[in-house]
Amino acid sequence: MNIILLGPPGAGKGTQARRLVDARNMVQLSTGDMLRAAQSSGTEIGKKVAGVMARGELVTDEIVIGLIEEQFSTVKADGFIFDGFPRTLAQADALGHLLARAGQKLDAVIEMKVDDEALVARVTGRSTCANCGEVYHDVTKPQPADGKCSNCGSTEFTHRPDDNEESFRTRLLAYYRDTSPLIGYYYAKGQHVAVDGMAEIDAVAAAIRDILDKS
Repeated sequence: MNIILLGPPGAGKGTQARRLVDARNMVQLSTGDMLRAAQSSGTEIGKKVAGVMARGELVTDEIVIGLIEEQFSTVKADGFIFDGFPRTLAQADALGHLLARAGQKLDAVIEMKVDDEALVARVTGRSTCANCGEVYHDVTKPQPADGKCSNCGSTEFTHRPDDNEESFRTRLLAYYRDTSPLIGYYYAKGQHVAVDGMAEIDAVAAAIRDILDKS
């Protein structure tokens, strides 16, 4: 089973992807993680990535598709979760061709719908465990009083430098400009389903589980 999680930054895509990885033996394909791993991999495509990033240039769609295709051929899993890709209609077309070449299909595109103002408040107060990625929030889910991650016990937490209101609103605008057209694209293909991304984490997970069980 292959799915895309759609939604603006801070919608909770990473949190839900980690739950699916644990529950369904799926693999999360995060373009950011793949690019960082490729830089030090020593493979041919990894050398291309390292060169492009060293020059401060944007990684091309062709390279990102190559990295995803490499994962298809080397990683054994019960499905893939696309996180952060596709971002544009051109990338969506490229992903469709890649899946066809691999003899696979896209089972669902799950949009996590959010309220923009509530999302700003959510993101500007969040921090993340540097070890396992568990997300905390100053108001709704404070870091444990003992200073240890409740999931893995790590004492290292990070705040994204762009998790301030001005930077976040810029990222939100970029999402609506570049990525939101994918909603109509996949709706026309009968693959788009929406869930309430502002609900409690467990409720969102249950809604996603129901969608996948019916796919």
